[in-house]
Amino acid sequence: QVQLVESGGGLVQAGGSLRLSCAASGRTFTHYGMGWFRQAPGKEREFVAAISWIVGNTNYADSVKGRFTISRDNAKNMLYLQMNNLKPEDTAVYYCAISLQGTNRPRPGDYNYWGQGTQVTVSS
Repeated sequence: QVQLVESGGGLVQAGGSLRLSCAASGRTFTHYGMGWFRQAPGKEREFVAAISWIVGNTNYADSVKGRFTISRDNAKNMLYLQMNNLKPEDTAVYYCAISLQGTNRPRPGDYNYWGQGTQVTVSS
């Protein structure tokens, strides 16, 4: 049983920073892609960032490039998202996900397992 648990969300002022973490359990994840998505109220889930099993091969949404950094620690089965210079439009529930294909693609349909999400709220 694969389980993904996100943490690190919260309330922060615009311009601030947060670091999200995702703990994965249930199997070995070294050959899988991992990603972050977010969903704001009334909007569809959207891609934020992803990292393939080849560490260093990352992909970012244009809206977060230069502000967010995705990383993973395969030894600890952890995924991270460092978010800097946060904006009110970054407010959403953030989800981590695993792609069994090892991809860093931006489509939610390419991901097989999902966490329950963590709320990020950025005040202006």
